[in-house]
Amino acid sequence: MFLTLEGGDAAGKTTQAIALERWLTDLGRTVVRTREPGGTALGVEIRSLLLHGDHVAPRAEALLYAADRAHHVATVVRPALERGDVVVQDRYLDSSVAYQGAGRVLDPEEVRGLSTWATEGLLPDLTVLLDLDPAVARERRGDRAAEDRLEAEEDDFHERVRAAFLALAAASPDRFVVVDAGRPAEEVAATIRAAVEPRLRP
Repeated sequence: MFLTLEGGDAAGKTTQAIALERWLTDLGRTVVRTREPGGTALGVEIRSLLLHGDHVAPRAEALLYAADRAHHVATVVRPALERGDVVVQDRYLDSSVAYQGAGRVLDPEEVRGLSTWATEGLLPDLTVLLDLDPAVARERRGDRAAEDRLEAEEDDFHERVRAAFLALAAASPDRFVVVDAGRPAEEVAATIRAAVEPRLRP
């Protein structure tokens, strides 16, 4: 099973990925928890360029995310799925559509097509969208915003990203579950478990 967690910065994706991994492991599942970018050695280098380097042109940014995704799927995700493992992943192609498509104002269908080609069409079985008001996210981030080029973007950028995520979820209700990330972390985790459990294969 391929599970992805999406949402804006500071929505709690890492916290929920850890909780989901722990729960699935307790159920006896073998779990691979990973992230994009940065789920491979190459991805770590790409992540540094994207989030902490100098300015990256929007199209170059989209291409770098796609390059990381192609390598990550080929070397981590597909092998894990072929073994029968559960993959819990922090960000996937929906992030590119939201951040580079809406945030950077590129053509979202072109951005999606780039990732679809890079991954040979692999889609998650379930995508959990952790939805959070950008104003609340900004309060959660505090001074951390200066550490990340995307987090440091203006409010209108984050509003476009949120709207794009919600539109993606509305367009694919069978794949997405939208969770209010402003609630306490344990309540969010329980909602995610309730969505995942019926989809787990025997």
